[in-house]
Amino acid sequence: MAITVDMKDPTPVYQQIADQLEAQIRAGKLKPGDKLPSESTLVQETGVARTTVRHAMALLRERGLIQTAPQRGSWVKE
Repeated sequence: MAITVDMKDPTPVYQQIADQLEAQIRAGKLKPGDKLPSESTLVQETGVARTTVRHAMALLRERGLIQTAPQRGSWVKE
């Protein structure tokens, strides 16, 4: 699951990440119960700060698409 960011895009980077993950959820590539990549993985994959990835995850939680548990990670909501 490749997540990419475009620094020239006026859309905030955290929103780009959240939008790409949401698109994968809505397309069925990520199904209910599937675990999302870890923060560390997303940081390495995108080259952005951990706080940016956390902001993206918070946005997905606000949208009601994922749930997160400390020390366990994030996964797609049922």
